[in-house]
Amino acid sequence: MRRAERLVVGGGIGGLTTALALAKRSMSCTVVERQTEFGEIGAGIQLAPNALRVLDGLGVLHGVMANAVMPRRARLMNARTGAVITALDFGEAFRARFGYPYIVTHRSDLLNAILSACRASPLITLETSMAVLGLSAHDASVRVRCENGCEWEAGVVIGADGLRSTVRRYVLDDGEPDYVGHVAYRGTVPIDAAPGVVARDEITWWVGPGMHLIQYPVRRGELLNQVFVFEADTVGDPDGWGPPEELGRFFGDKVPAVREGAAVLDKDRRWILRDRPPDRNWTRGRATLLGDAAHPMVQYLAQGACQALEDAVVVAECLALEDDVERGLARYQAVRIPRATATQMWGRTMGEIVHADGVTAMLRDALLRGREPTDFGYVEWLYQSAPQCLRLQAGGEAAHARRSRAVQTD
Repeated sequence: MRRAERLVVGGGIGGLTTALALAKRSMSCTVVERQTEFGEIGAGIQLAPNALRVLDGLGVLHGVMANAVMPRRARLMNARTGAVITALDFGEAFRARFGYPYIVTHRSDLLNAILSACRASPLITLETSMAVLGLSAHDASVRVRCENGCEWEAGVVIGADGLRSTVRRYVLDDGEPDYVGHVAYRGTVPIDAAPGVVARDEITWWVGPGMHLIQYPVRRGELLNQVFVFEADTVGDPDGWGPPEELGRFFGDKVPAVREGAAVLDKDRRWILRDRPPDRNWTRGRATLLGDAAHPMVQYLAQGACQALEDAVVVAECLALEDDVERGLARYQAVRIPRATATQMWGRTMGEIVHADGVTAMLRDALLRGREPTDFGYVEWLYQSAPQCLRLQAGGEAAHARRSRAVQTD
């Protein structure tokens, strides 16, 4: 039996950030990862100011920014006509309002920056090849059994093990996540391989009936990240939903930039998207959940990782503030559940809006065309300062302001 005062299950973005946040509060922890090495599956990721605020407080923002791209704006485009529906400007007014820019980067670049900081901390132990099979409560601890025969006894367990979380099965035992009927193809290509892309310094969101495509640069602008999503024919085995020929039917008759993006896309792998409704509890005794294990989100707000980062620093701060672990976890979820739930629900609504057809799409376009690119009303609640528990920055608000100015001038 191995002992860990704090055990984080899952070594992805949420789990490693949790370890770093705990270390920032002078608390040791062990991270157990099922794979043989730490790494991220996927391609690009969008990080809004609420995420950068967390990364800055943990001292890793500079490393993340090294390979990131700061797009000048995001545009919502009609995939049939090429018309601009609306735009959100990420320039000076945006940075002044929220204190940070909006960035896009490769998921592996983000993970590697966090992982490097974890490896540099004497308070963090990283263990690989530790696939967790089950958990059980024992007095003032939780025991965790791994596939390789290793057993851990921990004072607190934090489940950051994703959509099909083993820790969630112990905490809530609510079955498998639901299929949402959407299929995603995503990946990166050298940006010069798709010369028809409308803009290389912005996020372009192409929308149409039952589909959307997001394109943006990553890795210092050298790669084009693309995410194609469509409402698949859901007949038969879900593993067979959304084959490449169905992707072709959704995107093959759209504007040239969309068709060219589809032509260079690697179609060998696709993701059948799944989701869960919001929950009012994430905790059982000394075990709790964060990130996709707690609140998996459809991707329409690009907030899945951002919310996991917020979870990480809040759970660390709440455990630091409370002598009793269970009180600390209760405080954590009291802070985080309302905000995560609001983000989940707004993300679902956003998906309905962008995939609209007919009169609904006409009304959407008419409404959004009237807004100014510097009108931040729709995102103010999401990007602005998060709950007080997120204020990990040493030196308080003055230091935060200095760092914000430095990021804006990098």
